[in-house]
Amino acid sequence: MGNPLLSFWMRLLGQDEDPGPRGPSRRLRRRIPMASAVEAEATIFLVLRRMRAPLIVLITIFAVSVFGLTLVPGQDATGAPYRMSIFDAFYFMSYTASTIGFGELPNTFTPAQRLWVTATIYLTVIGWAYAVGTLLALLQDRAFRRALALQHFTRKVKRLREPFLLIVGHGRTGELLCHAFDALGRRVVVVDIAEERIDALELGSYRGDVPGLVADARDPGHLGVAGLRSLRCEAVAALTDDDEANLAVAMTAALLRPDLPVVARTVSPAIAERMQAFGSPTVVNPFNRFGDHLRIAMRSPASYQLMTWLESGPGAELPARGRPPGEGRWVVCGYGRFGREVTADLRAEGLDVTVVEPRATPPEPADGVTTVEGSGVDPAVLERAGVADAVGFVAGTDNDTTNLSMVSDARRLNPSLFVAARQNRAASAPLFAAMEIDSLLVPAEVVAHEVFAQLSSPLLWRFLQGVPQQGDAWAADLIRRVTADCGRRMPALWKIRLNRNETPTLLGWLGSGEARLGDVLRDPERREDRLGITVLMVLRREADGTEECVMGPDDDFVLAPDDELLLLGATAARRGLDLTVLVDAAREYVQTGRRVPAGWLWRKLSRR
Repeated sequence: MGNPLLSFWMRLLGQDEDPGPRGPSRRLRRRIPMASAVEAEATIFLVLRRMRAPLIVLITIFAVSVFGLTLVPGQDATGAPYRMSIFDAFYFMSYTASTIGFGELPNTFTPAQRLWVTATIYLTVIGWAYAVGTLLALLQDRAFRRALALQHFTRKVKRLREPFLLIVGHGRTGELLCHAFDALGRRVVVVDIAEERIDALELGSYRGDVPGLVADARDPGHLGVAGLRSLRCEAVAALTDDDEANLAVAMTAALLRPDLPVVARTVSPAIAERMQAFGSPTVVNPFNRFGDHLRIAMRSPASYQLMTWLESGPGAELPARGRPPGEGRWVVCGYGRFGREVTADLRAEGLDVTVVEPRATPPEPADGVTTVEGSGVDPAVLERAGVADAVGFVAGTDNDTTNLSMVSDARRLNPSLFVAARQNRAASAPLFAAMEIDSLLVPAEVVAHEVFAQLSSPLLWRFLQGVPQQGDAWAADLIRRVTADCGRRMPALWKIRLNRNETPTLLGWLGSGEARLGDVLRDPERREDRLGITVLMVLRREADGTEECVMGPDDDFVLAPDDELLLLGATAARRGLDLTVLVDAAREYVQTGRRVPAGWLWRKLSRR
């Protein structure tokens, strides 16, 4: 038996006692400051503190009224002098002061008693008016509402019984990510410093309840309340527009929960280096990612099309296959962080680049970059930059109006240009769509797609990393197979491991060495048909600990025990595969074509 007083204080501070000598509770919970949790439990004390004066006034009025009523002389039914007991006086004032009304008791009042009761009635009305007014003011008080919301949020997080993703920042990126994980049936918890963004969670069309907290994520206590200390928290995504805040979140998660995967957004290389100093978080720079994708699109358009589609999440339509020019000169307008990243990537492909920048920022001669000083919205400056004979044009400023103007002027000078542009605001999406940009950078979407690919399934992220090495013809063939099986909208994506827990009916078949992929994917209702499922990758672990990734295996691929499969398919097709791997009768029909009884009684009768 432990010390009860010590146990009480540990629970109060959010530091649960360790269930064992090496239990995870002590390791995870004792190290996270939980001042915000104490604040979440202190709502009742805030109410009592604000209502202290009105309660004292009411209690005083009741006490004086009851005591005075016992002192005022009365008469009983026979006319004899009578004084009310304290209980009778308290009972009478209870229903009189609360405006219920019941009558004079235990005897008819004398004029003196009625005079006293009249005075106490007006006093209690004043007291109740004071108390109700104070209570209404308390309900409108920002501190009270914040404490109440924090308490409500804490209860919702504690009631979560399945793994969840902690998202810090509910801007456009966080919103896209919430919808993508909600479509997969995964739970998320959101923290944002802007109240209107958390309010937007209530208006979002989510399948499940999404707890949201208005708080500064740089406070470790707020992250603790949001579930960072919970063993059900499976990952943290820092997606705010403030690089310093994202750094603080990555630092807190690395120090307090080093076992958690962390994905953080930043556009600053210096912040990215500081993040890497804490653990091994995945840092997503949308400008750098766009440049990498542009290089892939130049070398392998089909690979880029496949990667973009898979990163977009369930329900996304197959994007058009672009064809960026692989040779020629490019003009980049805007030499900020985005412009420098794109310029470096274009130069890495061996292309000539001309930079248009209002300020003179000449690069080193070894870079081979020509600089033209001036504004990109001036057609004369674009002519001096040589847009007329360029093959590609990048509008990369942080102003959407400026980027649209430059694109319009550039196409007027050279209608055949391949145009890439940066969209900064979500409200500008219809304008950029009307301009028919060849390659559009929306930083929020780039980050959301990257985070979704990494956190939705480790196998998906591993598959995407290997796509560029497979070649454009392979990617085009895989797209053809996926669209033939599942259509042009991204279907559900899931993984299975061929073991006793997930595929118990396949163990004997797998052990025989004759379980071909195409045979396993037969329809358990009609064996001649194949389920509309595409296997993107098979991960095989050898006995010596090495791993082998088979990208896009064909139907003749022989499966082995403990293989991991990454699959795409509609919900109906997934149910069919689940039937095969879980029901012996379905597996027997798929493997041999023989229909055997599924129930215990029918199996008994068939043997007889």
